[in-house]
Amino acid sequence: MTALNVIELETAIQPQFSVIWLHGLGASADDFVPVAKALNLPREPAVRFIFPQAPQQPVTVNGGYIMPAWYDILEISALARKVDSVGILRSIEQIEQLIVRENQRGVATSHIFLAGFSQGGAIAYQTALAYPERLAGVIALSTYMAEPAKITQHMQPAQAQLPVFVGHGRADDVVSLALGQQAFATLQMLGCQPQWHDYPMRHEVCMPEIDAIRQWLIEQMVHVAG
Repeated sequence: MTALNVIELETAIQPQFSVIWLHGLGASADDFVPVAKALNLPREPAVRFIFPQAPQQPVTVNGGYIMPAWYDILEISALARKVDSVGILRSIEQIEQLIVRENQRGVATSHIFLAGFSQGGAIAYQTALAYPERLAGVIALSTYMAEPAKITQHMQPAQAQLPVFVGHGRADDVVSLALGQQAFATLQMLGCQPQWHDYPMRHEVCMPEIDAIRQWLIEQMVHVAG
C-alpha cells in the first residue's frame, strides 16, 4: 500500500509523544500546522505532529469532483452519511502504517494521539477504537462516526477508558451538532472517557477550542508519563 505524504513539526528534539492529525475533506496536509503552532506546547515533553495528506479521489456528493478525501461520501443528510467502506478501510490501514512508523522511531503506541477534523476525525475515531494497542487519546473536531455500527463491533478492549477530546461548533452547517453528539454518546456507551466541548462557531476551529485542546493534551501527557 502506498505510504501517505506527510508534513511534520516537532516542538523539540527527540519527541516522546506524537500527534497524527488528519485534515478534512478537500483540505490539505498543512491545514492544521498553524493550529499545532498556536497550541504553544511546552518544550518538554517534546511532541512530533504528523500531518498526512489524503489522496485525490472523486467525491460523489460533490458531483464526482476530484479532491483530497479519506473516503467517498455517497449520500449526506443532517443525521447520517452513506460512505464508501472500502475507502475507509484503506485510509485506516494507511494511518496504522504511520502509527507503526512512529513505533519504529521510538514513540510507543501509548504515547500516540490521533486527531482529526470533520472527515479526518471520522477516520481518527474508526482507526483508534479498533487499534489493538492502547493509544494516548483522540482529538475529534467537528466530526462524526462514519460507521458507528462497525466501530461498536470492532472496539478493542485496549481502548477501554480511552480519553477523547470532542469539539464542535453549535452553528456547524456541514457536520450537524447532532452528529457530533451521537458520536459522543457512542463513546460513552463504549466505556471511553470523552470530554464534550462546544463553541459558538460554524464548521471551523476557534481560539477557545485551541486553548482547551492545549490544556487537555498537557493533562493527558502528564497522565501517561506517570
